[in-house]
Amino acid sequence: MQITEDIKYIGVNDHEIDLFEGQYVVPQGMAYNSYLVKDEKILVFDTVDRRFGDEWLANIKKEIQDAKIDYLVVQHMEPDHSANIARFAQTYPEAKIVASNQAFTMMKQFFGQEFADKCIGPVERRVVIKEGDTLTTGRHTFAFVAAPMVHWPEVMVTYDTTDKILFSADGFGKFGANDVVDPEGWDCEARRYYIGIVGKYGVNTQMLLKKAANLEIKKICPLHGPVLSTEEEIAHAIKQYNTWSSYAVETPGLLIAYTSVYGHTKEAALKLKELVLARGCPKVAVADLARDDQPEAVEDAFRYGALVLATTTYNMDIFPWMRHFIDHLTERNYQSRFVGFIENGSWAPNAMKVMKGMLEKSKNLTFAQNNVTIRGALDPVSTQQLTALAGELANLWKKA
Repeated sequence: MQITEDIKYIGVNDHEIDLFEGQYVVPQGMAYNSYLVKDEKILVFDTVDRRFGDEWLANIKKEIQDAKIDYLVVQHMEPDHSANIARFAQTYPEAKIVASNQAFTMMKQFFGQEFADKCIGPVERRVVIKEGDTLTTGRHTFAFVAAPMVHWPEVMVTYDTTDKILFSADGFGKFGANDVVDPEGWDCEARRYYIGIVGKYGVNTQMLLKKAANLEIKKICPLHGPVLSTEEEIAHAIKQYNTWSSYAVETPGLLIAYTSVYGHTKEAALKLKELVLARGCPKVAVADLARDDQPEAVEDAFRYGALVLATTTYNMDIFPWMRHFIDHLTERNYQSRFVGFIENGSWAPNAMKVMKGMLEKSKNLTFAQNNVTIRGALDPVSTQQLTALAGELANLWKKA
């Protein structure tokens, strides 16, 4: 793939993977992106996952034949991008390794002291970069920008001042291989990727966006997903990242997330959906936390402005999948939302107290005044409570 006249895509597509990072279902596969700059000096941005080292090195060879490479820029040390540093260093012994000081420390951790001493130990082979440093390859001058905790501490992103390209590391990435057309477009899998992987670090992402606001950006080259090449794509992606990283509501609507042992709590969740739609709720998503994809449910919790949690009292606690879900929310700094509760407990309902307690340290949550307690199955009393909760939720759309 040609990015510009002298910048080429040399990444790979992974259709073998079932779970990215051991937890994210990726039915459309995954892309590990790498880029090559053919200038007076030749430069490569990042490597790829360990399993694709042969394919990646062949991609490089196809572009440069027997030419020597001058630089490998390591923007991010997560193994899906850094796993082939050792192979590269041995294949291209004259190439200098360009990375932050923290990234060099991590290389020792991942590849061992022997590799560090042999391949990156000589001072003349290491180029340690920090915020504000630049590197010139001839026509191109690359400026390095620190992006700590987006989403690892060593991350640097790189701006090509010549062609106005932002090499954004994991920023602006998405799930899915690049040779698959995503029928839902960029947003869906980019959102799930951002919230699942980067979501905790909204403040850090905001800091990076502020730096990027001062740059003229004509293309964004991330380490996962497609290159963003048009003015409209770039503006939209930056807008979405600003929304996601500021924890703002993206879409007016409601997520109802439930667990149900014998179907009664599910019945209440679906009844609530019916009631709020009848009262003008613009969008309702429903997630069965024991069966549906949890990261997608987490994505929806951050996307919409309201959340209702419905579960059973279980050993005087809550059903395990609900606890798991709330942990995912709080780990990612869930905030600035409206939250209601439905609990089911035949003899000693306690789920609402537990769920609310797990969320009480989250910022700017508004808890519903009308919540629902079911003692086994819906009855006239709990149905009335459900109707009152639907009415309180409806007021959110009226205010909007």
